[in-house]
Amino acid sequence: MNIGKYTAQGIPAAFTGQRTKKKEDKAEFKASMAQAAKPVNKEYIIYTKTDDMLYSGGNGSGLSYYIKYAEESTEEDPVVIAKGVDENGQEFEQTIHINKISPHHATLVEMHALEAHMGVDKNGGLSSLPLAPDLGNMGLNDRRDFINMFRNTISDMTLLKQREAVAYYQYSMQMYEDFILKPRWK
Repeated sequence: MNIGKYTAQGIPAAFTGQRTKKKEDKAEFKASMAQAAKPVNKEYIIYTKTDDMLYSGGNGSGLSYYIKYAEESTEEDPVVIAKGVDENGQEFEQTIHINKISPHHATLVEMHALEAHMGVDKNGGLSSLPLAPDLGNMGLNDRRDFINMFRNTISDMTLLKQREAVAYYQYSMQMYEDFILKPRWK
């Protein structure tokens, strides 16, 4: 059953093999297919980790950065500098006070800064952060509740009977929950 140019499932009629009724629909379809066929010339910058970096990495959105301790960093007030390019290819630099990070409302950059500062075990992987569908598409300023993401990942791994993964993500979540409860400089 078509509703306008789309099927009831939300699939454009042109993709289902059903014919569109108007010539302009066909022209619009051809134009959209031509646009989709154009190669995407997006360049990605990747920072190679050096000895003075706490973290170097990024995600599928194009966000790429490295993290180092700032000169003004102290044991009581650990401060890091994150430098890189955002998901739009724009350079950025952020000063992050570790003690002010909230895993309940953090950016990906903040969480990697916290992970690196705390020395959370990455279990042989690239990160201790939870598996989440949108993690790879987070932009520089996107915030998420990482503790809730851990809970969802643990629930998913429990359903899949992945005991080792459950134990690892429980360990990781506990590290970040302990950080939340730790008395910090304000």
